[in-house]
Parts: sequence; C-alpha cells; structure tokens
Amino acid sequence: MTDRHHLLVHGGTFAAVGDGGDISGVRGGSSPDGLFVRDARHLSRWQLTVDGAVPEALTPVADGDTARCVLVPRGGRNEPPAYTLFREQAVAEGSFVEALRVTSNRPTATTVRIAVTADADFTDQFELRSDHRTYAKTGVVRQRQVLDDGVEFSYRRGEWRSRTTVTSEPAPDGVEETGTGARRLVWTLDLEPHGSAELALRVAARPHGATHEPRVPASPAAAGERLLALEGEFAQGVPFPTGWPELAAACARGLSDLAVLQVPATGLDGEELRVPAAGVPWFLTLLGRDALLTSLFALPYRPQLAAATLPALAATQAVEVGAGAVAQPGKIVHEVRHGELAHFGQVPYGRYYGSVDATPLFLVLLGAYTEHTGDTALARRLEPNARAAIGWMLDHGGLTSRGYLVYRADGGGLANQNWKDSPGAICSADGSRPTGPVMAAGAQGYAYDALCRTAQLARAVWDDEVYAALLEQAAADLRDRFQRDFWMNEHAFPALALDGDGRHVDALASDAGHLLWSGLLDKEYGELVGRRLLEPDFFSGWGVRTLASGQPAYHPLSYHRGSVWPHDNALITLGLARYGLHDEARTVAHGLVDAATAAGHRLPEVIAGYGRDTHAEPVPYPHACVRESRSAAAPLALLAAVGGA
Repeated sequence: MTDRHHLLVHGGTFAAVGDGGDISGVRGGSSPDGLFVRDARHLSRWQLTVDGAVPEALTPVADGDTARCVLVPRGGRNEPPAYTLFREQAVAEGSFVEALRVTSNRPTATTVRIAVTADADFTDQFELRSDHRTYAKTGVVRQRQVLDDGVEFSYRRGEWRSRTTVTSEPAPDGVEETGTGARRLVWTLDLEPHGSAELALRVAARPHGATHEPRVPASPAAAGERLLALEGEFAQGVPFPTGWPELAAACARGLSDLAVLQVPATGLDGEELRVPAAGVPWFLTLLGRDALLTSLFALPYRPQLAAATLPALAATQAVEVGAGAVAQPGKIVHEVRHGELAHFGQVPYGRYYGSVDATPLFLVLLGAYTEHTGDTALARRLEPNARAAIGWMLDHGGLTSRGYLVYRADGGGLANQNWKDSPGAICSADGSRPTGPVMAAGAQGYAYDALCRTAQLARAVWDDEVYAALLEQAAADLRDRFQRDFWMNEHAFPALALDGDGRHVDALASDAGHLLWSGLLDKEYGELVGRRLLEPDFFSGWGVRTLASGQPAYHPLSYHRGSVWPHDNALITLGLARYGLHDEARTVAHGLVDAATAAGHRLPEVIAGYGRDTHAEPVPYPHACVRESRSAAAPLALLAAVGGA
C-alpha cells in the first residue's frame, strides 16, 4: 500500500481509505481504494465536503482497526476554521460504518451543509491491477434507487447480482444526482454556538453468492469492540516469551492480524469454515500454499487453523483434468476466487491449480497436525484425499516419470508455479530463465516430507503397511536422486532448479533453506547450506535474501530476486534448528524480529534486500501486502524454532 491508503480489514472485507477518510475510486497505481467484498469493489467513491469544499486533514488517518481523523475547512493563519470535523470509520463482515461529528468553533448559531458523494462501481479486482488488461462486459445493467434514509446501488450482468446500500441516521435531507453514477447525500445542520451535530452512516454490501445478510454494526466503536474481542480471543493462551519482549510483541501483532485475516470457506460436507486468507489488498481469499504454510507456522499454538484449512482444501481438490485451470486429479487448489470475472471464466482463478507445491504441503500439514494433536479422526476422514494427492505427485506431478515434481509455464496463468511465482523468479545466476519443464528445488523437499509423513499416517492411522513401505522407498529414492542431480560441487550448494534437460539453474537462492526444513539433505550437506545462508551476500541483517547479492540476477527491489521474505526466513529458521544450527537460527530470528520492531511489530509480506550495514532501517518493498497471513504467522514459527532466546 502507499502511505496515502490505510487498510481496515475484517474477514473477507477490507476498505482502503485516504488520509482524510475519503475514497476516490481512481484506477491505476499499486493499490486501489474502496470497500471490497469477495473480489469486488462495493464502494468506489466516498467523499466528504463541507459547504461545498473538501476539508483538509488536521490529523490524518493512522494505522489501526478503526480509522480516525480530524478535518477542518481549508483556510489561512488569519482565518481560523469555522468547524472541526471528527471522522471515525471501521469495517465488519460485508459492511462499512462511519461516525461523523461536526463541531462549530463560532460563538453564534450557524448552519453547515454536509455532503457525502457515494458510488459503487462493482469493479472486479482483476480490472484494477496495473497489467493493462481489459475485459469485455456485455449486458451490464446498473441502477440507483433513492431510499427514505439513503440510496441503493445495484449491478446485474446475466445471472450475476450485486448490491450496495448506503443509509444514514438522521436521514439525509436529499439525495442528489451528480451527472455521473454517483449520488450525493446532503444534510443541512443547524449548530448552536460551539455546538455539535453527529451523523451515523452505514454501508451494507451484498455480493453475488452471499448466503447471509451482513450484520452492520451500529457504529465504528461497536465494530472496533467486535474486532478487539475477536483478536483477544484468538491470542488467548499463547505462551509469549517473557525474556524477549520484541518477539512477544511480534507474535501478539501477528495473532491479531491472523484473527481478522480469516475468510469463509466450505468443507467436504458443506460445513462452514474460517481459513487464513493470503493477504490484503490483492489476495483476501484462499490460496492453498499460503493457507497451508500459515497453518503450519501456527500449528503449535493455533491448531484450529489447520483443522479448517485441510477440509477446505480437500473440498476443492481437483478430480479431473481441466486445461484452463491447470487441474489434474488429486491436485490441491492454488487459488479460489469469487469475483465476476472468475464466474464468467474471463480469468482462470475461480479454482486455479497452478501450484506444484500446494499438494505436497497439504500432506505435510495433515501429517504434522495428526502428530501434534493426536487427533486421528481428520486423517481418517481425509484418507481418500491424501491418497489422491500422493497419486498426483507420482503420476501427473512427475515423480514417477521424471523423478521430480515438475511444472510447465501456464500461458493463461502463472509462468512459475512454486512459491517464487513471478515471471523471472526462477533463473540462473546470470538472470537467464530456464526453458521447458522446471523442477524447482524447494518443491522436491516438500515432496520428500509429504512422502515420509504420509507413510507414517498409512502405518499408524490407516493400518496399511504395504502402502507405508512403498512411500518410504519413494522418499529414500527421491533423497538420493536429489543430492546427486541438484548438488553443485563448485558452489557446495544446491541448484535453484533443474531445467527440462536436467541442467542446473544455478542461481544461489534461499530455497535451499526450505530443504533444511523438509529434511531432504544429509547432515553434512545441510550444515554446509545452513552456514552458507548466513554469509553476507545472503544475510542482509534483516533476513536471508531470496537471491545472494553479487550475482548478475540480483536486485534488492525485485519481488523474488534479492528481496527478503519473512515466511521464507521462518522456514529457513525452522530448518536451521532442525539441523542443529541453533546459533544461525537465532541470528536469522533476531534479524526478522528487529525488522518487525522497526515497523510497529508487524512483518510485511516482503522487504527490500538492502543490507543493514548500509541502511539502519529496513527498506520497504514498494508493492508489498501490508497484512499477509504467512508473515503474520512467521513470529510463531520463530518462537517454535528458537524459543525466547
């Protein structure tokens, strides 16, 4: 987000407002403003004027679950403002509320005209991305209906229906047309000398496919109380480290974010669930890889995330081949979207399966959840799904035919289908990209762990010794192959990937740390890798860079070719601890916690790769999700890896 947009989030709803609480609806840029529900913008304008003029922010909106600002009419030193406006805003599921108080600064009675210009364009989020794509939308019908206490905006395209209702108390004196689709709600308020008047405005979004009417809070204060209760309940009982207050604060901040980043999902039997969304503003939805890693990080402290994520992903597991969605039987979904463009097939992400690693991570989480909780009921319930996932890895995934999990660039979707999924992320040290099928190193580690953990389930829960032995042999064979084929002797380090001809994609990358987390490397190789990741070209002081500096492909402001990702570093820290490299694990953990402390104890999605030796504060990555579930859960992984050290 830019510093002019401030996020309010609750479940599947978020609002992005400016410093003065307005929503301009301007397209373009890295982050749009508006009220968003289920991938659609349900409020695209929300602009306040006083006596026909836009006031200026005396105290702009600050970060928090409730947006508060103080506004005054524009003027000069010799013209003290006639009014002061106190604006407070919050969101709840499917709704946005505002309390506006106008206070006169005059010693005589006066009249003030307040207006709020509102509009709902129902634009799909994919239309707001800066990728220069356009989407044909024929047969669209938009309507505006004036109500006794406000206005309702509606949108229809074929069977697709959406509505946004704006109401106020007291009711507006009028609802005016503006010459555009927007409507202006106006109030004429009579103020006593130094007197005040208050307005309560409520916005209810009813997206297509919603099964419940939104429970609109009575006020921002009421919405804030809901959020505080939710956050407090979610964090209750977590053993924060007393000897490391900065880590404790990062864990508390992360748990608060996780509490509000849970979105509705449906389980195998139609049960309603709440699962971790990936992040705001662009990914407030279920992404398989993100939800699985978040649930793994939180597992020792909040196993209910895993208990919801697993059946939700099982319910969306592919059962047949679908070319446009890259679906194959047994594959776990990468991304689920609920927007208009996905509904009409104009983007492939309604259920999109372009991930090589969500399927093994599903098995890793199922095994880890069963081991941690002792609850075998979920593993029994999901046995058919787990066996189907193993079947995908062996068959369509490529383990049997190629010896490794393989992906191919998807022309209509993602070119890279591992966690580094930007177009140039998988590259050689010189920056060149591989051709043909790609075998990414990290995914092989996940596959190894998935085979091992599923073998344990087969033996201990499903009572299938033959299947367990088959999976254990497959895991051992994969480990032997990997160390033979991926290890680069000249660097004493594994390749980032193999190309379609089995050649090394030789960039030195942080993915090697994921191999420690998965346990794929022998102890000698693992220790070499772990110590190498702490050398200055990799370790920035805030964390391990995705690509070691000094290589031609390195760029500190690249999304995946030199930046520092908190969740990546959380996996590395867990891996270092697994291989007994506890000093190195503490070094990475302290760097991440210091980065969080510098940002109000919150870890963003990604930070720039500039070193701490030359930049005393972490440099933000310009397009990062401010709230992201994997980053929110990363401090919990650090706590599990190093304790309160």
